[in-house]
Amino acid sequence: MSRPDVAVTGLGAVTPAGVGVEETWRRVRAGDSTARRDGELAGLAVDFSCRVPEFAVTDRARRRQLWRQDRFTRLALAAADEAVRDAELDPREWDAPRVGVVLGCGLGGARTWEAEFARMRREGPETVSPAVIPMLLPNMAAGEVALALAARGPSLSASTACASGASALAIARDWLLAGLCDVVLAGGTEAAVTPLVVAGFQQAGALSRRRDEPEAASRPFAGDSDGFVMAEAAAVLVLERAEHARARGVRPRALLAGCGASTDALHPTAPHPEGRVAELAVAAALADAGLEAGDVDHVNAHATSTPQGDAAEASMIGRVFGHGPSVTSAKGALGHSLGAAGAVEAVLTVLTIQRSLVPPTANVDAPDARFDIDLVTKTAREQRVAVAVSNSFGFGGHNVSVVLRAA
Repeated sequence: MSRPDVAVTGLGAVTPAGVGVEETWRRVRAGDSTARRDGELAGLAVDFSCRVPEFAVTDRARRRQLWRQDRFTRLALAAADEAVRDAELDPREWDAPRVGVVLGCGLGGARTWEAEFARMRREGPETVSPAVIPMLLPNMAAGEVALALAARGPSLSASTACASGASALAIARDWLLAGLCDVVLAGGTEAAVTPLVVAGFQQAGALSRRRDEPEAASRPFAGDSDGFVMAEAAAVLVLERAEHARARGVRPRALLAGCGASTDALHPTAPHPEGRVAELAVAAALADAGLEAGDVDHVNAHATSTPQGDAAEASMIGRVFGHGPSVTSAKGALGHSLGAAGAVEAVLTVLTIQRSLVPPTANVDAPDARFDIDLVTKTAREQRVAVAVSNSFGFGGHNVSVVLRAA
């Protein structure tokens, strides 16, 4: 008996390229880098980042709740609101116990941790906010989204470092196929561009140090890449069984056809140098989708702009997809938003399928000569994409791949 199709019916995103899916797509499609010098990071060896533009919360009830929410939660709420509208859903009318929420997040309320600890050291423990714990808990993005939208089905936070957003999609698909929910809001959020977090990645040697040209610092698959650029973002996809979407008269944007995961079990932070274990996640996702590697038209790569990580992924892509599907990485434009990245890139992959257009990898004229991949650079490429793979890899050896296909 065949399994039901899982449809993507709504998209929402807030990224350094803008507030909203269309603004994000416009700038990524143009290969427009969002990295800028960051005043909050002044004094660090790496003092630039990719931040989400400030946006107003217009709903009065929501404004009254901001005091208890860290920025990563506020970003998630904005993305969820857009996704629900895009899916033509009304939380006042849906069957609340059948609506789930699963959001990936790597670090939670990092800004709250730093600010409240500094206040305690400076002014004493009695000055710490009574909301500090719910503000910093990583699960509170999912909790606050469920609260704001009256989603009373299962909810949780997925934490697999930089694969968290993709893990959330896989979990949501499992819930739908198991019949636990009719609708799931799935995605990722992260707002951890703070001095402590940046200093930690800096000391680990993971960040680019191109202080003289931050706009060009994120260079996925380039021969002269030297590390990633920290970013913040949130993205949410509305998932539902295709028959459920059809019953309410909504056409899917795409289908989430398969998901696969693996764990390197090799090193806390370094990937397998040839991507051999990440390959298992891709193979599992394709098998789950009932597809072969040769069916794939496009790969949205994890490709953070670290020499080691990019080389491992390029090796894996060249080995698995010998027919040469197009490859791109949004991180040249958007930086690396950690736990949100997999969800942001899933949104972009859905749009690539819908619009038959592959965005370029910003800041790269051509891939490193060692990499046997068809990297889209300089300008967007018109291409019919029926099947696409989106990869996400995280510290701890977490590998997650999702297969999206045309509806």
